[in-house]
Amino acid sequence: MTATDPRETVIRAALDEVADPEIPTISVIELGVIGGIRFEPAQGGGERLHVDLLPTFVGCPAIEIMREQVGERLRSLGVADEVEVRLSFEEPWTSDRISEEGREKLRGSGFAPPPHLRSLGPDELDLGGAAECPYCGSRNTTLDNAFGPTLCRAIYHCDACHQPFEQFKVL
Repeated sequence: MTATDPRETVIRAALDEVADPEIPTISVIELGVIGGIRFEPAQGGGERLHVDLLPTFVGCPAIEIMREQVGERLRSLGVADEVEVRLSFEEPWTSDRISEEGREKLRGSGFAPPPHLRSLGPDELDLGGAAECPYCGSRNTTLDNAFGPTLCRAIYHCDACHQPFEQFKVL
């Protein structure tokens, strides 16, 4: 499928309706976990749609749910005779794949998005640094626990507004 194939626009729009199972305010498109989208001939004729799903972490507990939801949504479109959603590590997911709209939605729901990896220096990659509070914007925050409810998040506390919050880890 070429970049100008109108089906890709339809597919991406449909997948933008598929919510992350752990944080339903952000879609799989906004989270950046959708990789390659391509069509090829199906074995029995017709076309097969392949979509690569990029896990945020190896062993992500939500990845199978995401794969099922993405597959169901794509099959409902009827753009291909067959749909295959494949976990792919060929193109690694990084936190920089989270869209700007996704970052705003995370902030709006009380999650601190990670800083852009490309903007950090080598000495800023540790988890001990201050995170920006999604509630008040303060950087007067403390890492409470590097191990949040999932592998991709850490728990912080804001010393300015006294709110706990989670931040996505920089990957």
